[in-house]
Parts: sequence; structure tokens; C-alpha cells
Amino acid sequence: MDKVLKKEVISILVDNQAGVLGRVVSLFGRRGFNIDSLTVSATNDAEISRITIVFNGTEQALHQILTQTEKLEVVRDIFTLDAGNSLYRELLLVKIKCDKNDRSALREIIEIYRAKIIDLSKDSMIVELTGAPEKLDGFMDMVTCYDVAEVCRTGITGIERGIQQKGR
Repeated sequence: MDKVLKKEVISILVDNQAGVLGRVVSLFGRRGFNIDSLTVSATNDAEISRITIVFNGTEQALHQILTQTEKLEVVRDIFTLDAGNSLYRELLLVKIKCDKNDRSALREIIEIYRAKIIDLSKDSMIVELTGAPEKLDGFMDMVTCYDVAEVCRTGITGIERGIQQKGR
């Protein structure tokens, strides 16, 4: 039996109606899955929303949760976003305590990562960064030597490259 945990990013197209997110998420919770990241967004069709979920599980458990989620009547389509054929992005907002002595060094890091300073006060700055999750992780590693006051990350959203046959 395969006990190796695998990270999975799935995209679920659902009916855009009240309570759908709760139904999908509760299914994951009842099956013992911890959701690492969850994003919900509108699509180009007003009747459909996209839920992107990142979680870990064994190959057998992943297959089981995908099959059970697909059976929900509000689910129009469900598919995995393969890392080799998909693009993942995240948004990070981070508030860093700093004074005028720290600003120059922080600006260098911010410039290297192509982030933006979106708020500046005498004792802190708020930085915005978008990109692949690994880029955001790298940025956070670089600023750990500073006093990070708050962090807010949106979670992964993703999309497959090219036009798919299933009409997604």
C-alpha cells in the first residue's frame, strides 16, 4: 500500500450559488484532509465559480477524494493541475518593522524580487509580492532577519497552459 504523501493542486468548477464552498470543504474535512491552501474565484461564466484546493495525501486517498468530490451535484468539473503543465500564482502582503537604517537594505531585497512597497511609515513598511509560491517562500526567507510584524498570503491559484479539450 502506497503511504507516500503527495502534494496535489486541484481545480473544481462549481455552480455559483450559496453554500457550495461549505459543501466542498466539509467533504474534505470529513475525510480527514487538511487543506493547505484554498482560493475561490469567478470565471468567465457568471453561473460557474472556480475553487482551487492544495492538500496532501497518499495516491489512493487523493483518488478517493477526487471521486467523491466529483459526485457532488454542484460540481461541474474537477481536475488536477499538474505542476509541469500549469501556472501557479499567489499574492503576499507582509508588514515589516523597520526604521530609516533598515530601509535601504530592504529596498534591495524588494527590488530583486520585483515586489512593491505599498505603504511606508516611520516604523514599518508593507510590501506586496505576487508570483509562484516558491518565489514568495524565497522572499520570506530573505526577510526573516528583519522584524516581520504580519503576513497575509492568498493561497495558490492556478491554471493549465494551452487550450484543454474538456471546454474548461
